Amino acid sequence: MALFDYSGYDNHGQKVNGRCEGNGQRTVIESLRQQGIFTTKVVAVSSHSGQGLLQFRSAQVPVADLAIATRQLATLLGAGLALDQALLTVAGQLERPQLATALNRVREAVVEGAALHQALAAEQRIFPTIYLSMVEVGENSGTLDQALDSLADLLEEQARLRSRITAALAYPLLMALVGSGVLLFLVGYVLPKVTRMLIELDQVLPLPTRMLITGSNLLQNYGWLIFSLLIGALLLAKRWAGKEQGRLALDRWRLKLPLFGRLSLQIATSRFSRTLATLLGSGQPLLRALEISGKLLDNQVLRQAIERAGRQVREGASLAAPLQKDGLFPVMLIQMIAIGEKSGELEQMLRRVADTSDQQIELSINRLLALLEPMMILLMGGAVGFIVLAILLPIFQASQSLG
Repeated sequence: MALFDYSGYDNHGQKVNGRCEGNGQRTVIESLRQQGIFTTKVVAVSSHSGQGLLQFRSAQVPVADLAIATRQLATLLGAGLALDQALLTVAGQLERPQLATALNRVREAVVEGAALHQALAAEQRIFPTIYLSMVEVGENSGTLDQALDSLADLLEEQARLRSRITAALAYPLLMALVGSGVLLFLVGYVLPKVTRMLIELDQVLPLPTRMLITGSNLLQNYGWLIFSLLIGALLLAKRWAGKEQGRLALDRWRLKLPLFGRLSLQIATSRFSRTLATLLGSGQPLLRALEISGKLLDNQVLRQAIERAGRQVREGASLAAPLQKDGLFPVMLIQMIAIGEKSGELEQMLRRVADTSDQQIELSINRLLALLEPMMILLMGGAVGFIVLAILLPIFQASQSLG
């Protein structure tokens, strides 16, 4: 996917501009035309691949803040407040200045006569495709407050999921950082002083001690080179992962990782199921809902599987059949989709899959932590124990020689 800047006019003749993504210039022009925007200029900015939960590309506006603003806007509209007044009130209450500024610009466009989804389209760095689509459906059906309520539910659930994962991984990461810092301090600062004393013993040093001294000397003399090589390797890996072939290989590898691969698939299943259910509940047709839901997945392999399924659904196939053929998604998701298609309750089945996946994610995180914490303790304890052993062994040998 590539990112494009555009400018043009809406159905009311008002000038609009913004940024959106698409597979090419023609696709972007056609997509904007369907939104009622007639472009005069479309320029590619940069390539883009999926990022994070719901692809909220602007790091300036977290998902939780957008969820709060959406909930407030839905509440005010449900209470009968005019749209421009509701936007003004919400913008005035927000602590995030970037989001408040964006809502004020949206309000100005609405006052000038633009529809809300058209005004939001000019702020696509903050409001993603799913947001625009659901707002447009809500406006067309006269249920904008309900559409915003559904959006707020979806965003809040995604924010809770991200918060749970971040909180669960905080302790192991902190242990890794602190342990690595202690080891670097010991090897880089303490050991050189101890090393001189050990060499002065004038005896054959044990193998662990020789290994430790060699490592300490390498770090002292070539630390800058090692650090530079690591940075260079990371930059090359990042550049390779930014290409389509590299991204596909990396995403396949992520799905095959022990423990983490299963967790990654469960997160993708929950995100896809809940988003698709929300879009179908808002009145979006299945093909459009599939297109939007697939783009929100940050795994390119799974995203392509959804795109292939969408093409076969367009040709008349059921949704469950192509997903089952790919064999990437869990069996539970495919079976529930098949049941939902036969019973006409696809939205309800997808919500059940999302709820079940969230429970499995919680269990997987707990299992992962149950393994990670003792592993981190053993790893750090083993490293410190090796250093202590390497220092004490020659001292014991010297004591025995003197005895």
